[in-house]
Amino acid sequence: MKRYQAGILIFPDVEVLDFAGPFEVFSVTRLNEERRREEPSPFDVKLIAENLEPVVASGGLRVLADYDFNNCPPLEILVVPGGWGTRTQIENKQLIDWIAKVGKEVETLTSVCTGSMLLGRARLLDGLRATTHWRALDWMRDSFPEVTVESELHVVEHGRVLTSAGISAGIDMALRVVARYCGETVARATARHMEYPFPDNNARRI
Repeated sequence: MKRYQAGILIFPDVEVLDFAGPFEVFSVTRLNEERRREEPSPFDVKLIAENLEPVVASGGLRVLADYDFNNCPPLEILVVPGGWGTRTQIENKQLIDWIAKVGKEVETLTSVCTGSMLLGRARLLDGLRATTHWRALDWMRDSFPEVTVESELHVVEHGRVLTSAGISAGIDMALRVVARYCGETVARATARHMEYPFPDNNARRI
């Protein structure tokens, strides 16, 4: 079975569900539900940070990355989460440069919440449609006039780039990625295993 390399970026004050939601989706996906305990996920999902020091996420959760920017292996999928930390990380040249480099290399580029602001700063959303947390929509419009900001959609898919609304929307986004790689039947089975409604309706939920 081919396993897809999925990397999720973490940084200080990252929103927990922004990265943990997609991590859960990718890690519990199975191609054969009858062999859930015997077979691994088709996604090999890892956390990546600027360095290997503990990362303190929102609420004080301490997280350890699997890789740093220097030893991260090639990825097929990159997830860039958001959270309060994006306000400072958007000025972190090393982080933005890494996103810009890896974001151009991956097959599928995604963001959750204000992670799209980091993609925007890395110039990976120019000419695309995208979204972010509802509180940050005007910030995005003002910051990146080259981006068509969608305010009514929960997840915006534009080619290989998927951006999602706030926090829990990352679960819906990740399920859409599963559907892209493994088919809708597997994606629906993954949502059912999580006891989470499959995102048939893509309207923003607030």
